[in-house]
Amino acid sequence: MKTLTSAIALAAALATTGVASARDFQPKAKGLVMLNVRGSAVAPSGSDPILTAAGAATGLRADVKTDYKPTLGLSYFLSDHVAVEVIATTTEHKVRARGPATDVTVYKTWVLPPVVSLQYHFAPGAQVSPYVGAGVNYMLFHNGKNLNGFRVKLKDGFGYALQTGVDVAVGGPWSANLDVKKVFFDTNASINGGTLKSKVNLDPWVVSAGVGYKF
Repeated sequence: MKTLTSAIALAAALATTGVASARDFQPKAKGLVMLNVRGSAVAPSGSDPILTAAGAATGLRADVKTDYKPTLGLSYFLSDHVAVEVIATTTEHKVRARGPATDVTVYKTWVLPPVVSLQYHFAPGAQVSPYVGAGVNYMLFHNGKNLNGFRVKLKDGFGYALQTGVDVAVGGPWSANLDVKKVFFDTNASINGGTLKSKVNLDPWVVSAGVGYKF
């Protein structure tokens, strides 16, 4: 959370500086391509019960840890107000089994979660330009590693995402960016060949701060 707070504070400082000092800046417009380089916190919000194959409670819950990674976002403006954005990153997460007397890491996996969003930019010609968006994502789990005697399998799949953010021009083609996405995705986890199972609602928040460049 300290890293996330620092990123948000940095974006706010850049935005404030931009409002105070930017003179000439490139507005958003139809046909423009915008690249955002961000630092992101990917924070799954689920903590779901682990059950036996028959559906009985075990007293354990599956908990997925937050990760911090750089992300790239590429937007193309279909009109002055409407853009399509693709973001790409890969993050590493630990899956823990937690209970009254248990707290053990059972699995470590990388996730490739590309998100494609359709955005609406409220003030494309302004120095401070907020936007909202909605889109789809695909969760691809790769390079998984079983730990502490457990064997875990997670199912890939599609989800959807909501987005809000703001770009603040800081001069020329450069801007500061703050972006928040809520991704809705759940998956089925099979543990030890199906002896145990869990429906894991990841539903991560993706909170990002960075800089953008318009082409």
